[in-house]
Amino acid sequence: MASIRDLKNDLNNTYGEVIDAVLVHQQVNNKEDKAESEQLIDDIIDSFDHFISEINRKDVDHRAKHLKAVKSDIETKLNAFIERLNKL
Repeated sequence: MASIRDLKNDLNNTYGEVIDAVLVHQQVNNKEDKAESEQLIDDIIDSFDHFISEINRKDVDHRAKHLKAVKSDIETKLNAFIERLNKL
């Protein structure tokens, strides 16, 4: 299993890349209403905060299983954000 530090770094890097892509989309399509892309950024940040708190939880049984589940949830949520970005 990867270390918790690596999991946090991966979370930070991947979510940061998606936010950067949304910001690039806003710059390229500056005539569009930015409300939808701003909402996507807000959702990404909320999700990031949620996953950081899940990674930091100490009161779980079977911590390794918990972290694997969190990693799987991160990938699922990240794919959903990418799909939303592609629909913009």
